[in-house]
Amino acid sequence: MKRKLTVGAALSATVILASAVQFGAGTAQAAPAPVSGKGSTFQRAELKALAQSYAPVVAKALGLGSAEALVAKDAVIDASGAKHLRFERTYSGLSVIGGDLVAHLTLNGKVSSVDRAVETTVALADLTPAVPAEKAAKQATGAVQATVGQTIDKDESPLKAITGTGSPTLVVWAQSGAPRLAYQTVVEGVREDGAPSAQNLVTDAATGEVLASHEQYLASAATGSGKGVHVGSVTLTTNYTGSTYELKDPTRGNTRTAGLGGGTSGNGTLFTDADNVWGNGLASNSQSAAVDAQYGAVATWDYYKNSFNRLGIRNDGVGALSRVHYGSNYVNAFWSDSCFCMTYGDGSGNSKPLTAIDVSGHEMTHGVTANTAGLVYSGESGGLNEATSDIFGTMVEWSANLAADPGDYLIGEKININGNGTPLRYMDKPSKDGASKDSWYSGVGNVDVHYSSGVANHFFYLLSEGSGAKVINGVSYNSPTSNGSTVVGIGRTKAAAIWYRALTVYFTSTTNYKAARTATLKAASDLYGATSTEYKTVAAAWSAVNV
Repeated sequence: MKRKLTVGAALSATVILASAVQFGAGTAQAAPAPVSGKGSTFQRAELKALAQSYAPVVAKALGLGSAEALVAKDAVIDASGAKHLRFERTYSGLSVIGGDLVAHLTLNGKVSSVDRAVETTVALADLTPAVPAEKAAKQATGAVQATVGQTIDKDESPLKAITGTGSPTLVVWAQSGAPRLAYQTVVEGVREDGAPSAQNLVTDAATGEVLASHEQYLASAATGSGKGVHVGSVTLTTNYTGSTYELKDPTRGNTRTAGLGGGTSGNGTLFTDADNVWGNGLASNSQSAAVDAQYGAVATWDYYKNSFNRLGIRNDGVGALSRVHYGSNYVNAFWSDSCFCMTYGDGSGNSKPLTAIDVSGHEMTHGVTANTAGLVYSGESGGLNEATSDIFGTMVEWSANLAADPGDYLIGEKININGNGTPLRYMDKPSKDGASKDSWYSGVGNVDVHYSSGVANHFFYLLSEGSGAKVINGVSYNSPTSNGSTVVGIGRTKAAAIWYRALTVYFTSTTNYKAARTATLKAASDLYGATSTEYKTVAAAWSAVNV
C-alpha cells in the first residue's frame, strides 16, 4: 500500500494485517489508563486471547453464518472495563477483504454496538475459481505491465520493470459490490528512481477483472551525544558491546539505525562508533543523517508511550530499524511493514537527507495505522490514513521540543523539498500548498490522498488551536472555516487523544469522513463526556470543514 510523504514516499508493505493490542482511556476526563506489570508482550498475547474468546459471542450477535469466523486483531480495554475488540473475518477459511469490524462490549460482556467496514452479508454458493491460479498470476502481471513507463502521480517516478509475481491467494472480496471469490496477488517491481514497488491486486476469480489495486513496498545502554542535520545537538541512548558503541537503543526495543551506503536492499550496516559522539551536523558526514533518523525513531517511540502507553509501532515492545543513505539522489522516505523498517534517501545532490523529525513521525505512524484501523489507502479512507500520519508526525515534533526544529503545524518544512523554503503541507489552511483541500465536498475521495488529507488536517488544527489569525511558537497562522463560524480550540494534546482513540477503537478499513466525524465524537464522549466542551468542539470543527 503506497504511503508517500513526498516524491513517491511513505511506503508500506504486505497486506497490512497484523495483531496489536493496546490499552486506551475510557472514562470522562481521564487520560489513557496505564499498563501495569512487566512488558507488554505477555499482556498483548493475553489480551489477544481474551478478544478471541469473545469471537463466538460477537459472531452470534451479528448473525454470522457457520462458514464465517472472526479472528482477533486488536483490543482496547477502557479503564472502566468496557472492551473494544477488533476482528478480521474469514469465510470458509478465506480472508474477507472489507470484513473487518470493531465490537464494543459492555462491562458484563454483552455486545452493545458494532462498527463494520461494510454491512454486506457474505454468502457464496461456490468457492471454486473459474480462473486457475496460474492464469490469475499472468493477468495480474499483465495489468501491472501495462503501467510500466507511466507516471500515475506527478511527483512519482514511473515503474521501470517487473521483477516477480507472488502466488495468488484466494480471498473473498466484499469491499464494494456483491461479495465474490477473488485472488489477491502481489506483483513486485522497481521504479526508475530505484524505489522498490509492490502492486497488490485483487482480481475476480471468475472473470479476471481487476477489482482493486494499490502499491505497497516491499549489550548495555550508554549515553552518547549526536549532532544531526535537522535535529541539531541531541542526547542518544546507545548500546556498548564492551569494545564499541552501537547506534541501537536497548531501552526502546533495540530501535536502531543502519547505513545502506547508496544501496537499495538489505538491512544495511549498523552504525558503530569508538567514542559515542555521533555526527557533526553536516550531510557530508554519514553519521549526521543517522543521528536524525535514530532520534526521530526514539522520539516517535517516546511520544506514543508517554501519550498512550503504546510500546512501539505494533505495541509489542519491539523497536524498528531505520535505514539511511538509500540509493543516490533519492528524494524520498518510506516506511515498510515487511521489513519493519524506516528508510530515508539523501535528497537532491545527496546533500539534503529527508530525516526531519516530523517525517519520521509521519512515516512510522503509517505502521501504527496498519496495526490498528488498517485504513485503506484510497478514497476518503486514504485521506484519513495520510492525515493520521500528518497529525501524529506533528505531535511527535511538538513533543520533542527541539531548539533546532520547534513544534509547528507545517509538514516537512525542514527538508525543503520544494526548494523555496516552503513546507509540503499546511494544517491551518491546507490549500496554501496549491493542491490540498480545506473542506469536504462530494468528490474529495477522488483526489490524491495527500491532498484529500487536507480536510482532516484542517479539522485537527481547528480542534487544537481554533480559527482565525494567530502566532503560535513563532509561526503565523490564519485558519478559515467553510461555514464562517468561529472555533475555539481545545489544545493539541486533547485533540490528539481524541484522534488516537477514534483510530484504535472506532475506525475501520473503510472509514470515510462522515464516519470519522461520528467516531471522533464517540471518542470525545468517552474521554471527556457527551456534554463536554471537547465534544462540542469536535462537532464544531468538523462542521467548519463541511463534514
